[in-house]
Amino acid sequence: MRDLGAGLRYLGRGQQWVFTHGRWFGFGLLPALIALVLYAAALTVLGFYADDIATWATPFADDWGSTGRALTRGVFAVMLWIGVLMLAVVTFAAVALLIGEPFYEKLSEQVEESEGGLPEDAVEESLLRGLWTSLCDSVYVLFRTLLFTIPLFFLGFVPFIGQTVVPALGFCVSGFFLTLELASVALQRRGVPVRERLAMLRQRKALALGFGVPLVLAFLVPLLAVPLMPGAVAGATLLVRDLTGTRPAPGASGAGASGVGGPGLGAPGVGGPGAPGVPGPYGAPGQQPVPPPYGQPPAPPQYGPPGS
Repeated sequence: MRDLGAGLRYLGRGQQWVFTHGRWFGFGLLPALIALVLYAAALTVLGFYADDIATWATPFADDWGSTGRALTRGVFAVMLWIGVLMLAVVTFAAVALLIGEPFYEKLSEQVEESEGGLPEDAVEESLLRGLWTSLCDSVYVLFRTLLFTIPLFFLGFVPFIGQTVVPALGFCVSGFFLTLELASVALQRRGVPVRERLAMLRQRKALALGFGVPLVLAFLVPLLAVPLMPGAVAGATLLVRDLTGTRPAPGASGAGASGVGGPGLGAPGVGGPGAPGVPGPYGAPGQQPVPPPYGQPPAPPQYGPPGS
């Protein structure tokens, strides 16, 4: 419960940050607006052709009575549209981040500077290299998302469960992977591979869900995704500073501040005076340990922040 609340606070702090830095808020609106137009057009087309797709996908119902055939194909069309909508919520962030890679990278850097400075191990990439890395990572995240959404789609046809449990699980899956997409901006700067990003968030599932699920619900409101996107990137950057225990590089603005990013980040033992100084796997205090790649022996245990 504590991590759930911390994730929600990061989301709120991100929105607060961009609204108090109006220039950066406007800076992040255009890529999200372009992505919204593309997704709105795709979902509209799907709405027009959903019945035809349902008819094509259910040839076994051709010989059924009119009531059974109409009900089956109607449920299929609705579930198809809902499934695509949930997938769109997750991939919206990825597409917006790809379109606005330079915009959101600069916004995230500015958040880090204002919270104590960039990490000591920040990785610098060219624009094209960064775009290619982001594209490959997004494809990987999409594949992992489909591993969950496709079974949930078919479970949606199960009476009662499909109308109660499955939608709730769908929101959780979408929220988790949406957090992964948004956190990738700051984690890519730290040179963390996408598989390790996934492992880090698995260790703090409640934190990821507390951040991502409310954002998924908000993204379902027409046009709300555009003004929320800059703050979502800012909030995910703050969340990453929690996950990695980031301390500023020597000479960075705010490098002398105590803790990580100043007091009040919302995660116990991180971001306030007296935060533990035990180095984590990336050399940062209080960082959660990350499982090693498959096939390698586990690293010696590290001490994470209290309450994680």
